[in-house]
This record gives sequence, structure tokens and C-alpha cells, in this order.
Amino acid sequence: MKIVIVGGVAGGMSAATRLRRLMEDAEIVVFEKGPYVSFANCGLPYYLSGEISERENLLVQTPESLSARFCLDVRPNHEVTAIFPENKTVEVVHEGQKHIEQYDALVLSPGAKPVVPSIPGITEADNVFSIRNVPDIDKVIHALEKQPKRAVIVGAGFIGLEMAENLKRRGLEVMVIEQAPHILPTLDEEMAAFIEKELSHQGVEVITSHAVAGFEDHGKRLRLDDGRTIPADLVILSIGVRPDNQLAVTAGIELGIRGGILVDERYQTNIPDIYAVGDAIVVKQQITGKDALISLASPANRQGRQVADTISGISRRNQGGIGTAIIRTFGMTAASTGLSERTAKENELSFEVIHVSGKDHASYYPEATDILLKLIFHPETGEIYGAQGVGAKGVDKRIDILATAIKGHLTIFDLPELELTYAPPFGSAKDPVNMLGYAAMNIVEGLSETVQWHELPTELAKGKILLDVRTAEELEKGKFKEAKHIPLNELRDRLDELDSQQEYIVSCHSGLRSYLAERILKQSGYHVKNLDGAFSLYQTVRPEELIYPNK
Repeated sequence: MKIVIVGGVAGGMSAATRLRRLMEDAEIVVFEKGPYVSFANCGLPYYLSGEISERENLLVQTPESLSARFCLDVRPNHEVTAIFPENKTVEVVHEGQKHIEQYDALVLSPGAKPVVPSIPGITEADNVFSIRNVPDIDKVIHALEKQPKRAVIVGAGFIGLEMAENLKRRGLEVMVIEQAPHILPTLDEEMAAFIEKELSHQGVEVITSHAVAGFEDHGKRLRLDDGRTIPADLVILSIGVRPDNQLAVTAGIELGIRGGILVDERYQTNIPDIYAVGDAIVVKQQITGKDALISLASPANRQGRQVADTISGISRRNQGGIGTAIIRTFGMTAASTGLSERTAKENELSFEVIHVSGKDHASYYPEATDILLKLIFHPETGEIYGAQGVGAKGVDKRIDILATAIKGHLTIFDLPELELTYAPPFGSAKDPVNMLGYAAMNIVEGLSETVQWHELPTELAKGKILLDVRTAEELEKGKFKEAKHIPLNELRDRLDELDSQQEYIVSCHSGLRSYLAERILKQSGYHVKNLDGAFSLYQTVRPEELIYPNK
């Protein structure tokens, strides 16, 4: 049996090596149109700053090593330009010469390519780069040899912010421009606000809610949609990717949303013996059951292995994806899994939200750092729709646990039951993930009602009163413009200062004391809800709406 794979890296090479482990006698040929068939594309930004010091470290495998270990026929700089399904052949171009290659099974792993918008002046700009592969990062390295002073990143997704951090570490002035209302659009606004705060702290300028309308002076100036012009010695485009589907289109392979290649649960396209994996394919979003594009390395690797199983006769199916991702931005980490609050709304799901603050390990052990976790869940069944986390350390562990919970169909009621490793240097006896479960259960079981940060102005406009139960010392560091103040430890003795007919929203610094106040007041006959995330969250996402007496 002869198997031809178009495209290497995560999906293609995972398929090729798994096929060899399953089919020792098969002929396996891998065509890669670029010079490198197996490289660490997720590591490219870190090579810019020297955090990854050696270029060779980006090259995971070579054709020679793959041939020696797996007996694979790997051909870089070979572009497959056409598929002829009726003859089960492909047309391949190498150094300007065409030849025909036969296959019994064909696996397409073309990946996704950066979106390059049709902006006036972009074709004349000679300082604009997109990052997809090693030659792309080589071009940026070459441009840096000219010692540019100012870099502009267009697009504030994961790649854009990774490039921003590493160019800043390289010594450049860096600006990030994002058309969406906030950076990291896959996260919700209040969670992304912590990363934007870190960017500003590190000297990276951020502009949101504006798009680049034109390039001037060969890319040396960017014109925004509000008329402002931004100087730029170097421009990185990172406004998203789209499936590289040209080969599939010419072959008559059916496409789905946003041009993704349609496959069944065993990665079969509509044409017999042609399969597809990786960033170019449409998958099922596990939570909603709807079609989705999930351009991440982990699913692509898994899909490559699974399509090899299918071709070799092992029954294996794609169970869908949930889109788990993480980014480090200087001293902060942000991660997410599943649906955001925004996408839950877009899918018209009934849901509740809870934020829980904690520490990455026991608070009394040295160097404990803050973690904020967010959970989106069904208000009755407790099904977990999604989770997000931000913090200096330990975010990866918690989001990995919650991603596992979603994949395993656990609910909020299972989270307190998780027995996680604990010793003071590593965690807490009640891990923040356990606490998420407890807090969510309080909502589902009617013990607590919450108001979200973005709902607060509307609720106050309806006549509700904000009750701040922090200490007087805390208020000196920042406070709400309109709030009644009774410290939690005095609340029971000062209930007569409250109106039993009035509705209250209670807040503290992070949410724990306000929950305690909520329980005291509810059991004393008062109408009260808890401001989810409390002052610390509101301070990060809406600092301009607060008062700072000491400033």
C-alpha cells in the first residue's frame, strides 16, 4: 500500500510516523512545499528574543532522521499542485519540474495560512511580515539586523502577543493594534484586561477598537480608521489564519465553514481514499456539537495519529475539540478552554458565571501568587461550558484540570470531589479548582446570587445599593464611587443601618467576604446579591470608574 501525505509538521508527520508503526511494509511518501518538514512553529516567536537561542532547536526532525528511524520518504521543497482522484494520482512540482505520483490513500495536512487583508498600500510595504514557518521568522530576523526601533503588531491574538513580548525583549518599542474591543478576543473582556494591564506595565502600547485602514510610505506609517497615523519600522500581521484549501478546492473536495475541509469523524473527505487533518479541517465543537475550526497543535497531532489508525484498519473517530489554549505575556499567563461567556451567549445557551480568586500554592508558603479563575456552566445541570484563568503561576495546571473535566463530561458537582496533589509549595488543601466547584454549587443550589461586573452600572441605575464590606484601610487604596461601607466584621452589629425593603449588591476585594456578607444578610431577611469577582476584578477592567483617595 502506498500512502501519500501532503504537508508535514504536526498533522502530517504524526500521521506518517504512526502509519509506519502500524504498517511496516507500506510505502509512505511525505511532500512538503517548504524546506522544513518538522519544525516547532509554536516556538518561532521565542527565537526572536533569544529565549530559544539556537535556530537548529526549532528543527525537530530532518528528512534524513525520519528516513533512518521510520523509513519514510520525506521530500521537502516539493509542492503538490493538483489531485486527480479518478486516477488516484497527484501532480508534484520540484525545482520547476512536474511529475505524477500515484497513491492508494492520500492524507492532506496543508495547515492554515495567515490572513493578509486587502488594505491600501500593503502591497507596496516592504516591512510587513506574517509568521507561519521558519523562513518567515528568518525574514524577521534579517529585518532586525537593520536595527529598527519601533514595531507595530496588527492583531492581538496569541501569536500577536507572543511576537509583541519577544520584540519588546529584543529592545524595540512595541505597539499592538486590535480591531476588537479588547485583546485576546478568545478570552472574555475582564480576563483579557489582566493581560492588557501587564502589557502596559511592560511598556507595550495597546490600541483596541480600531483597525488599520492603510499603509503609507512603504509601510513606514500606518493609518488607522480614525485618521491617526502610527510610525512603524517593522510590522507584524497577526489577524488570524484561514484554512489552506486551494488544493482541496481544485480537487472537488467539499468545504465547510470559513473554507475548512469537510471530513467525517474518521477524517474521510467526500472523495474516497482522500483524508484530511490539522488546521485546515472542520471539526465538531464538543460542547455545542456545531462545526468549528480549531487551529491548535495538540488536536492536529491527535488527528494525525487517528487518521493513521483509520487507514490501517483500526476503528478510531474524531470526538471533537474544545479549543484549549494558553499564552505567557511577560510575567502573566492566560489560558482558556471550552466556550467563553461571549460564545455561550452567541450559542443562546442558558448559563451562569462565577469568578474565584486564589493562590497558586498555599498562601502562607513563600512566593504565593494570585490566580483568577472563571467558570461558565449550566445553571441547573452544572455542565461545564468553559473556563478561563489568569495569573503569574499555576494557571496551566488549573485550566488543564478543567479541560480534562470538560472532555470527561464532569460537572461542577464533581469539581469539589477532585483529589489534587497538595503540599504547601505546590497547592492548597482546597485548590482553586475545588473552590470553583463549591462556588458554582452555591449558585445552582440557591445559596448565592451574583451580579456580573458588566451588569453593575445597570443594576445600580435601577436603585440597588452597593454595600462594600472591606476595611477602611482597603478603601484608602481604591473604592467605588457610590457605595455604603460596613466592614464585614461589623455587619451583624450594624444591620439596623440597612433597609430591609432595599435591594443590595455586596462587594469586598475578591469575593469571599462578600459571599459571607450575602449569607448573613439573606438569613436576616435582606434582598442581596454578590458582585462576582468583587472590587479586584472591577478595578482591573474598569479602573476609570473608581476613586483612588491616595492618588
